[in-house]
Amino acid sequence: MPQTAHVLATGPGWQAADVLCTDGPHDRRFEERHNGFCIALVQEGLFRYRGVQGDALLAPGSILTGNHGHCFECGHDHSRGDRCLCFNLTGEFLESVVADIPGVRRLGFAGAKLPPSASLIPLAAAARAARNDAGALEEIAVHFAGYAVACRNERPPELRIRSQDERIIADALRHIATAATLVDEDSLSLAALAKPSKLGPYRFLRLFHRLVGMTPYQYVLHCRLNRAAAHLLTGDEEISAIAYESGFGDLSTFNRRFRTLFGATPGQFRRIKKWRTRVARQVQGGS
Repeated sequence: MPQTAHVLATGPGWQAADVLCTDGPHDRRFEERHNGFCIALVQEGLFRYRGVQGDALLAPGSILTGNHGHCFECGHDHSRGDRCLCFNLTGEFLESVVADIPGVRRLGFAGAKLPPSASLIPLAAAARAARNDAGALEEIAVHFAGYAVACRNERPPELRIRSQDERIIADALRHIATAATLVDEDSLSLAALAKPSKLGPYRFLRLFHRLVGMTPYQYVLHCRLNRAAAHLLTGDEEISAIAYESGFGDLSTFNRRFRTLFGATPGQFRRIKKWRTRVARQVQGGS
């Protein structure tokens, strides 16, 4: 598969890499194999994963989980390319994490995907801000591993994805990726998102939730807050400008949504010196 992997940092038993794939709908698929245990946060793009652990549709915010030695293939039937922050872990590294999580006995992952989660937004933002910080990336690798094994110790129900259903949701996700940062709630309403598919709102809502892991409204909010948190940690724009650029129509709504999720106002979040500790607590509380 035409992809490039830029290694960001390595340590005993772990490696963090920025992986960019440029594959498209007409490119040939190749069988690959996980060299280690893989936890990959999808940052951009949309692709389908098929492997020993099942079939999964991966969108921004989703987490791909792969077991050492398992074969798989990825395809981009409805769009071109994707970008992931990928953590490759050795068995010893993952075993040390599993040993500290009560009730978890399985080394590895039963399923291939973890859906987007509001509790992961602080960690995703921290990961974006820590691209050149090996110490921070090591801690983030541990927290991602703990979250993944705790959430995916049991095999999920088999998910069969029909090509027609995948196309419908892929179209909706592409529209959300473009429109979520615009202050245009009408184009992101359930009725508007369902209309191109000619499905009723109820059927579309259920299909979206089944393939993505959250409702359209939750996913839009997820995209907006994820963008805002990343800008707060990596940029110096005014908070009001970040709120508007992330798709929030007014600052009070942004502040309320942000504080509910992060436990701090945007200004407090930006000023946190030891933000890694705060992020860890948020993720542990959400998992």
